[in-house]
Amino acid sequence: MLRLEIGDRLILKKKHACGGEKWEVWRLGMDIGIKCLKCGRKLKIVRSELKKTVKTIESVLVTE
Repeated sequence: MLRLEIGDRLILKKKHACGGEKWEVWRLGMDIGIKCLKCGRKLKIVRSELKKTVKTIESVLVTE
C-alpha cells in the first residue's frame, strides 16, 4: 500500500518532459494529484500506476 500525505515530495523513475524529477502531492483520493516542482504542471494519476513509477518518497513532517 502506498501511503501518501498532501505535501509529500516524490521522485519518479522517469523525468518529466521539462527535465524536472521532483513532484509534490496536492490531491488524494481514487487518483493522486501530483505537481512538477520545476514547471508547475499538475497531473492526476491512478494510485496503482503511481505506485509502479515512484522511486523515493520524501515525507513532510507536520508539527502542531
